[in-house]
Amino acid sequence: MRIKLRHRLRRKPLPDYLTVLENYGPRKRKDGGMRSVVRVTDSSSSSSRIMSAAAEEDDRDLEFQSASSSSEALQQQQQQPAQQPAVPVIPLAHACEDSWTWDTKEKSHEVRLSGPRHRIAHFHPNWSNGTAGVRGTRKLNGGRFYWEINVSQRIFGTSMMFGVGTKSARLHVDAFVNMLGEDSRSWGLSHKGFLWNAGKSRPYTKPFRENVATTIGIYFDGHNGTLTYYKDGVSLGPAFDGLREVEEPLFPVVCSTAAKTEMALGVMKREFLSLQDRCRATVLRHLTREEQIDELELPKCLKRFISEGLEDFPTDVELTQNNLS
Repeated sequence: MRIKLRHRLRRKPLPDYLTVLENYGPRKRKDGGMRSVVRVTDSSSSSSRIMSAAAEEDDRDLEFQSASSSSEALQQQQQQPAQQPAVPVIPLAHACEDSWTWDTKEKSHEVRLSGPRHRIAHFHPNWSNGTAGVRGTRKLNGGRFYWEINVSQRIFGTSMMFGVGTKSARLHVDAFVNMLGEDSRSWGLSHKGFLWNAGKSRPYTKPFRENVATTIGIYFDGHNGTLTYYKDGVSLGPAFDGLREVEEPLFPVVCSTAAKTEMALGVMKREFLSLQDRCRATVLRHLTREEQIDELELPKCLKRFISEGLEDFPTDVELTQNNLS
């Protein structure tokens, strides 16, 4: 005798007198539903029988559960706050504002300086016939400094380089070469991703995309004697070490072989030298005219100390631009 048992296998167990011997898995019904067929034996009978235990599972229930799970997951995703893009963190972010420029006397004849305080360097304004460089006015030895160089979209050619060097490092060569790092007097990064020093090169980062403007950050740590590069706010890792042992004064240097390229000084930071230095920087940030120093109710020695800090702001116009912009 064939007994048809209908049990919700997932919701109600089989009677104790039935033992599952084999599960044949789900079978599809003609009406679209599902039925699970199993082989069971009746322990109350002396002989085993094959009975069909049909467990009808409605597809609509499964679809509803799936839809509910998807809806809950979507709601949880919507409730989660959107992740904000990471803000680039630069070295010495809370340090003192620095303000140096390109040296009008320490440059190649193929470099033209322009902009506020000559902070913009134009290389080979007509056509290129060699490698041209320019040196910065900031002496780096013994301190911590960070500066950024905004490079125009004209990135191409044999070599565009960023780094440091001594006063004896060359600033012009009548040939297309990697001038920074050609000897032991300079250290540089080429736009092709190679580091140069003492005439030797090694890979450091990916080549810069040609004709795409970029910002190169340089962090000089005179205490540890290291030089680290940043590209568009992202650190590229330590590049050089051993700079603490250099006895000659070191200065920022850039050079290029490409015609009509432009490099402009951007963010510039330096570490505070003392508590007095920090206080002076705070006072200068609130001034808009040099005459305001005399109006301060301070001893003459402190006024003189504050005035010495104006070496980075030589004109009233520069002081106003830095504090009111």
